[in-house]
Amino acid sequence: MGTDGFVDLNANPLVVRLGKPPGEFQRKDLIQFIAEDQIRAIHFRYAGGDGRLKELKLPVNNRRDLEVMLAEGERVDGSSLFKGIMLAESSDLYAVPVYRSAFVDPFDPTTLHLFCRFFDHSGEPFAHSPANILARAAEQMREKTGVELHALGELEFFLILDPTDQDLFPPTAQAAYHESAPYTKGDLITSEILRHAARITTGHVKYCHAEVGAIDSLESQIKALAGKRLEQHELEFLPAPVEDTADFLVTCQWLIRRVAAQYGAGVTFAPKLDDGIAGNGLHIHMAGVRDGRNAMLDDGALSEVAKRMIAGTLKHAASLTGFGNTVASAYLRLVPGQEAPTRICWSERNRSALVRVPLAWGNTPDMASRVNPEQSAARQKGDGLQTVEFRAPDGSADIYLLLAGLCKAVTDGLTAANSLERAKQLHVQGNFLQDAAVAGSLDALPASCHASAGALEADRTFYEADGVFPPAVIDFALRRLRENRDESLNAELDRLADRNRAVFARKIMHRVALRL
Repeated sequence: MGTDGFVDLNANPLVVRLGKPPGEFQRKDLIQFIAEDQIRAIHFRYAGGDGRLKELKLPVNNRRDLEVMLAEGERVDGSSLFKGIMLAESSDLYAVPVYRSAFVDPFDPTTLHLFCRFFDHSGEPFAHSPANILARAAEQMREKTGVELHALGELEFFLILDPTDQDLFPPTAQAAYHESAPYTKGDLITSEILRHAARITTGHVKYCHAEVGAIDSLESQIKALAGKRLEQHELEFLPAPVEDTADFLVTCQWLIRRVAAQYGAGVTFAPKLDDGIAGNGLHIHMAGVRDGRNAMLDDGALSEVAKRMIAGTLKHAASLTGFGNTVASAYLRLVPGQEAPTRICWSERNRSALVRVPLAWGNTPDMASRVNPEQSAARQKGDGLQTVEFRAPDGSADIYLLLAGLCKAVTDGLTAANSLERAKQLHVQGNFLQDAAVAGSLDALPASCHASAGALEADRTFYEADGVFPPAVIDFALRRLRENRDESLNAELDRLADRNRAVFARKIMHRVALRL
């Protein structure tokens, strides 16, 4: 129970038991919890070189072994975790747990999960680890600007469901936004996802809802997808320090898959599954925090900090796709008319802009009192809710590298002399895509992995500056993009008739659907 008498029903069980927030967890606290709750196994979690969540399972044998495990970590094979980046002859790494990341496994209360950071043979942070790259980028931003980056993600996904023989409430394509049961069939799944996610992240989940996309029966050449019903949903988080945001996102991708599997359903975070159907974005909201306070508004208007952050993001937007849009089908999502960005610009509330400034209650009257006239006291508003939203990334994003890249871009925006002028030049209003002159004056986002690789190659010196991104990691990202071999994909699609084009496009979209 908190000091205000309110019980946080969605708190991480460790927070409730230990009576302290995750940032104050110590080794003795975890040992106490493990002993009292009869934890039998600890799972170390971390992102490998491919950005995907990995796992090492360790038994709790006795107190001495537990002390060593939590204090020293464990050895792992870095050449397997970081293929193409780390050589076999120098492959040993230490995986050392981060105490504040601890959470009880939602599916097995005898198991505790801990995120780890990697260290090399000399006891220094392993430079090529995605989490360590993000930590360096975040720290340099704080040192250079006095501003800390807080972020949240909108995690969109499709549930892959078996169709029912007698469905009284069939889905309507592109009309499922905020639908509820019985119009959505995954209601029990998403309710359980919400419940577990809120506890794992210690209350850093904002909401879960049905999204626009719905496919009654998917046409596919892949047996596991053919004829399946697909429902799109979204799990959105609350702002947190950017390093924690990365851990939350990859953890909840794992969680979503695990919950769905218990109901016999599949999940895909693939960027696109069919023409005319919304794709899975991974929109990133950002807030600059100075001295513990949101610095995005100044007297109710967008602040200089916010505009500079926007300018830096737009300056490096093309190369950021190298981390946020890593498969060929990602660029079939970035097309006009689907609330996905295609031009490098920003705007208030416009979902076609690359960077959007969403509503934040900054200048609104006390709306609750207007609909609840019996309410006697108005709630005092603050400026702590404003964010800016980067809308290009999707479910193929390498989350740690994407957020590290955004830290670098925002730092550039906060420190560059011409950032405010850039923000002014790239600001658009209304439906700018219908104005040929305005749209034509704006640079386009890359239209393929091939073009994204070119943008990243051109900008690599920026990311490598100050030792944040090792050259080998940029090389890995470039190889990953170029392996898509999609330089002629758009031309091939344009040559095909509608039916053949749809079949060919689905082949590109679906080949990654079961691994994202």
